[in-house]
Amino acid sequence: MKIKKGDQVQVLTGKDRGAQGNVVSVDIAKNKVLVEGVNIAKRHTKPTQADQQGGIVEKIMPLDVSNVAVLCPKTGEPGRVGYRIEGKNKIRFHKASGEELP
Repeated sequence: MKIKKGDQVQVLTGKDRGAQGNVVSVDIAKNKVLVEGVNIAKRHTKPTQADQQGGIVEKIMPLDVSNVAVLCPKTGEPGRVGYRIEGKNKIRFHKASGEELP
């Protein structure tokens, strides 16, 4: 998977299309990512021992990896990620601009 935790991404499809945020977590087995502030669902919870209050809780729901694109750190444009090997180092880069990704 070419998207990592901490990457700045833009949502390409769905109700939050165009929204940008940081990747909170990545699930490699399911090809899903959690993006901060995007695809938020409201869950109604009953009071429990752990949560005395209960009520309506906002929860970040996962997005498929194919529905997000990494933003270039230089230009801010969404695009794909590539890899190149320089010596013994494997470097991630933004394919559209050629800019290295952290």
